[in-house]
Amino acid sequence: MQYIIYTDESVQRGRFYSNFYGGALVRSTSLEVVKQALEKEKNSLGLQEIKWTKVSAAYLDRYIAMIKVFFDLIEAGQIKVRIMFTQNALQPVGLTREQLEESYFLLYYQFLKHGFGLVYTRDSCHPIYLRLYMDQLPDTKVKAEKFKNFVYNLQFQPEFVQAGIRIRKEDIAEVNSKDHVILQCTDVVLGAMQFRLNDLHKVIPEGQKRRAAKTRAKEKLYNYISSRIREIYPGFNIGESTGLKGDISNRWNHPYRHWKFVPGNWEYDESKTKPK
Repeated sequence: MQYIIYTDESVQRGRFYSNFYGGALVRSTSLEVVKQALEKEKNSLGLQEIKWTKVSAAYLDRYIAMIKVFFDLIEAGQIKVRIMFTQNALQPVGLTREQLEESYFLLYYQFLKHGFGLVYTRDSCHPIYLRLYMDQLPDTKVKAEKFKNFVYNLQFQPEFVQAGIRIRKEDIAEVNSKDHVILQCTDVVLGAMQFRLNDLHKVIPEGQKRRAAKTRAKEKLYNYISSRIREIYPGFNIGESTGLKGDISNRWNHPYRHWKFVPGNWEYDESKTKPK
C-alpha cells in the first residue's frame, strides 16, 4: 500500500491569515481512478492548467464543474484534503532567529507530520509507503534538501514506526503542478480559503466603485467550495481547526479538514484582527 500526498503552499503573509499549506492524499489503490476522473473532466471542459490565479468570469462555470468532480471524489472517500494556516493575531513569542528564518520549512514539516493524522491510519497493509509530491519549493536547493531529509526521518519516529509508515528518499519529490491534476485542484481549494479568510472578496480596485469581475467570479467559486464542505460538515468554520467529534483518529478518518496552527507560546495582537 502507498499513500500519495500532493502538497502546495499559498500566501505566506496575508492581511489576517498567513502561511497557507494544502495537501491531497490518495491511496495507491484509488490513484488511477481519481486521476482519470479528473483528467476526463478537465479535457472535456477544455481546460489547460487549473490554478486559483486563473479563475475568471469567463471560466467560472468550467471551474465549478471541475471542482464538483474533485469534491465528489472527496465525499466518496477517494481523496483526503487538508488545509493549514496561521492567524496573524496570534503572534508567536520567544522564537530564535533561526526559527524565524526557517519558519516556512518548519511549518511545512508540521503540516506533513500532523495534517493528515497518518499515525492514526487503520489500514491493515503494512508497511505503508508515502510518496510525497510537493509543488516546487520557493527556496534554495540547500534548504530544500535539508527539509527533505527531515521529512525522510519522520519514519523513524516511534508513532510512525508503530503505524508501519515508511518513506523512501526517492519518493520525496518536487514537481511541476502542470503535470499533476490533483495538485492543481488542491491549489484551487487552498487559494479559495486564503482569498476568503483575508477578505480579498471585498477588494475594490483603486479609482473604481465596484469589485472587479474576476473578484466576483472568485467569490462565487469560493461559495461553491464552501457549500460542498458544508454538505460534509454543516456549520463548518473555515477559520478554525476542524473538530474531532470525540475521536482523535478523525484526524485521519475525515475526508476534509482545516488546521489553524497555533504557536506553543503566543500573544494576542488585536490590531491584526478583522474589523468588527
